[in-house]
Amino acid sequence: MPRDTGDEDRPPLRPHLQDGDAASAADRAEPDPHDETTPVRGVPVVGPPSEAPASGKPLTDDAFPAFDESVVPPRPPLPSPAPLPPQVGASDRGRRPGDPLDTADHGAIRDQWRAARDELGSQVAHARGEFEHRVSHAKDHFEQANERIKQRTGRDLIVATLIGVVFGGVLLASLLFFKWLFVPIAVAAALLGVYELGRALRSGGRRVDTAPQLVAGGLLALSGYFAEMWLSWVMLIAAVAFVSVWRMVAQMIAQDGRTYGDVLADVVVGGFMQVYVPFLASLALVLLSREDGEWWVLSFIVVAVAADTCAYAAGLAFGKHPMAPRISPKKTWEGFVGAVAGSLAAGALLAAFLLGLPWWCGLILGAAVLASATLGDLGESMLKRDLGIKDMSSWLPGHGGLLDRLDSILPSTVPALALSFLLAPWMVS
Repeated sequence: MPRDTGDEDRPPLRPHLQDGDAASAADRAEPDPHDETTPVRGVPVVGPPSEAPASGKPLTDDAFPAFDESVVPPRPPLPSPAPLPPQVGASDRGRRPGDPLDTADHGAIRDQWRAARDELGSQVAHARGEFEHRVSHAKDHFEQANERIKQRTGRDLIVATLIGVVFGGVLLASLLFFKWLFVPIAVAAALLGVYELGRALRSGGRRVDTAPQLVAGGLLALSGYFAEMWLSWVMLIAAVAFVSVWRMVAQMIAQDGRTYGDVLADVVVGGFMQVYVPFLASLALVLLSREDGEWWVLSFIVVAVAADTCAYAAGLAFGKHPMAPRISPKKTWEGFVGAVAGSLAAGALLAAFLLGLPWWCGLILGAAVLASATLGDLGESMLKRDLGIKDMSSWLPGHGGLLDRLDSILPSTVPALALSFLLAPWMVS
């Protein structure tokens, strides 16, 4: 901006120019770089507009309007620098955003990050090691306890529990959602039980015809759901007659000198297989086919499982007095007491909350199922002892064979079906 000077410093105007020619001469003249007084086009005049040069002629006209500072807007303030991140060192407080960090600051940040990473890694490694130690200790403790249980009962508790949960889940889902899904499960269990029992009997010297047994057993089991109840009895008679005649004809064709006593035993055993497995399974399907029959099937199975589980737990914890040492040495009276408590409690609860019966009807159901389950368990133990085997098969680890789990459920179909008719008047609709 040009600064004011005194009159003594101003150069005099050219005297040889006339007034009319002053402006044109100024336009044509070259600008003097040391001239700070003569106005130039585009440069504002310093001082008030009324001030005139020494010659007395004003410098403001249409070509050089007066400059008004009030019309110039103020200059906006400059933006303040952004705050530096906290991890930047004190030497970078005056650094503007976008400026590169110093090498020392890069190294400090890298060292801090590595230290934090190493500390976190050490903490994670310590926590992982502590967790693995605890898991290993708990696993060793559990395996020792399971080994003691296995030595005492002959069962692998972990595997047996897992298999029981899987089978229980499938059975429960079939009865809760669509009861007809229980039909293929029951028929498959019956056929597998027939095959398993036939193998066990053949190992004991009996002759069993597998194919006729499976055909007759499958038809007998299906008749319980798709036919009238009286037809189940007709199918039972037909199935027993079919497998008996087949065995006698097969023996006549063989002519291997087998004695009449052995042949008669083979025929009786073949008929027993049809009664024990497929016919009892068909009774469960007869119960299922009734109105609300799925709840009765679920109830008697739960009561039988509760009796078996409570007997196992009570016998394992308190068992000291054998119940039938010649038949099943590992069954104790303490376990039987546990089975009584479990079956009665389960029966009362199921009657009150599932079947719509008074609680005392549940006690009757629990007692009846307990009696049939106990007899079925002891009966199969006697059969296995007579055959000289420990389990019917080894298809289910921790359980033995399928019949080793169905030995208490299959006989319970008889009292369950009978009580579904006898207790019907007390059902709450």
